[in-house]
Order: sequence, then C-alpha cells, then structure tokens
Amino acid sequence: MTFGEYIRKLREQKHLLLREVASQMDTDTALLSKIERGTRKARKEQVEALATALNENKIELIKIWMADKIVDMIMYETNSEEILKIAEEKIKKLTNQNE
Repeated sequence: MTFGEYIRKLREQKHLLLREVASQMDTDTALLSKIERGTRKARKEQVEALATALNENKIELIKIWMADKIVDMIMYETNSEEILKIAEEKIKKLTNQNE
C-alpha cells in the first residue's frame, strides 16, 4: 500500500471528506487528491499536517512516507535489497559515531 493509498484509507475510515482534511491542512483539495492518488508526492510538512488533520501519529506517517520515497528511488535497481543492507549498515555506523 502506498503512502497515498494509506492516507485515503485513514481518511475514509474516519468518514472525513477530502475538502475537510485539505482545509485542516491549509492546502488545496486538488493537491490532497493528487497525493492520495500518487500523482504528486507529499512534502514532509504536508505529511506532518496530514497527521494532525487525521489525528494520527506523526512519526508513523513519516515512516510510511519515507519508505515510499526509498522504494521510488531503488525499486528498479537489480540489487535493491543489497542497497538497503548497505544503507542500514551505514546508518548504524553513523548513529553509533554520534552517540
């Protein structure tokens, strides 16, 4: 499930109209519709606004959004799993250095 599909599912489960959520986000209804359909990518600020508008955990929504961004970047690479493993190792190393 993509980030947009997930957002639409949450909105519909809460019986909220697209225009209601867009208004709470202080954004255009057409833009939110494009985000839900996956024809436009949300910015981090919009993800945070969506979390507030949908009364959802901001950190969880950001994780789903970021995962979609990573998938978009490496999805067609033949060695995508290896890329993820290398990235994970680098993150662990950098995180340990900063502690």
